[in-house]
Amino acid sequence: MAPKTNAVRLLDQMGVRYELREYEVDPDDLAAETVATKIGLPAEQVFKTLVARGERNGVCMAVIPGDQELNLKALAATAGERKIELVHVKELQGLMGYIRGGVTALAAKREFPVYVDETIELFDVVSISAGLRGLQILLAPSDYLRATKAKLADLSQPKSPS
Repeated sequence: MAPKTNAVRLLDQMGVRYELREYEVDPDDLAAETVATKIGLPAEQVFKTLVARGERNGVCMAVIPGDQELNLKALAATAGERKIELVHVKELQGLMGYIRGGVTALAAKREFPVYVDETIELFDVVSISAGLRGLQILLAPSDYLRATKAKLADLSQPKSPS
């Protein structure tokens, strides 16, 4: 049976319907596309949570489709920042209570503003991290937006060719 994470407990308290999907974790490949393949969903339906810090308003979270990358300029504009950058991976656990590959906007250590890419509304069901590597929550976008008190924005852009 899948473990009860704080994110799952929050959804239970709110009476939100969801499905948990466990998958085998490869610590060397935590990419959203890999997770999508393992749980049987297209990458654009698996949303990843990134943590950023602006110089005016501090820390916020950006939630974007797994097949995209974050447009930092768009996030800065949405968050009311002149400049914003991603938080270093070493800071994640102290700030959020989660580690890379398990970051979620649900039930983080502290409440931060959450901005979600507007494409989330294109789907009936999306997948987000349950706060633990190897565990995803599938739920309706409207429930996710309500649970995270998120604002919708155009935040993502196609990944640059590597």
